[in-house]
Amino acid sequence: MAAAFSLFVAAPLQAAEQPRIASINLCTDQLLVTLADPAQILGLSPFARDPFRSWDKNKAAQFRLLSGEAEDVLALKPDLVVAGRFTKRATRELLKDKGLKVAEFAPARSLDEVKKQLREMGALVKHPERAEAEIAKLDVAIANARAAAQRNPLRVLAVSRRGWVSGGDNLTTSLLSAVGLKNAGGELGLKAGGFASLEAIITLKPDLLLVADTTDFAEDEGRAFLLHPALEKTYPPSKRLVLPERLTACGGPTMVEALDRLSAEINRVAP
Repeated sequence: MAAAFSLFVAAPLQAAEQPRIASINLCTDQLLVTLADPAQILGLSPFARDPFRSWDKNKAAQFRLLSGEAEDVLALKPDLVVAGRFTKRATRELLKDKGLKVAEFAPARSLDEVKKQLREMGALVKHPERAEAEIAKLDVAIANARAAAQRNPLRVLAVSRRGWVSGGDNLTTSLLSAVGLKNAGGELGLKAGGFASLEAIITLKPDLLLVADTTDFAEDEGRAFLLHPALEKTYPPSKRLVLPERLTACGGPTMVEALDRLSAEINRVAP
């Protein structure tokens, strides 16, 4: 598997320095806010306070919100910029061309990668002990969720708007398998994910659906898919695990809360 992290260095920081860091990606926001001292954080990405995407918008509110473009980052003169591997390439390349150090993180596709990225960010902010503390919390959350799931091992299909199904090679699968649940999406022949028809989902007959919310209002056709009478009849609330999107959009510290929520949902639907 390709390394999830690459660091471009123009000149090393002195070991005694606490680097001043700007983040231009939602997932690196969350790692940075969790592991760095507040004084180290110069700014966060435009989505840091988004209530639907941000893990902790209130914590993010204390920091400057950046545009995500290179200009305001350059004005801050950070020691380091942390970004996603899929953050706008032109922005990343311009920052490097201007001599800034840029650390790039790919989307985590497993809990092992989540742990690796916690350690990598911990090293960058010079607080490795905080990364190890987060990993210890994650291990406890995994054990608790596994204990809940083992009482009732099930096939779970993660499905969202317009029938998008999480396939077999992604963070959702790692999250489910870590606690003893099976991602039924892999049975549809999907690797990372893809769209599945209503008929395919009903034919697959997963034990439970994993959804992001329980709203009964369809603001558009994409949302209406999840409220189709056939799905609602076969999968009422008692057969739906609810895991908010803000907990699964990124790896990192969100996984502890995601696993705790998953444990509670498993206990809720357990017969």
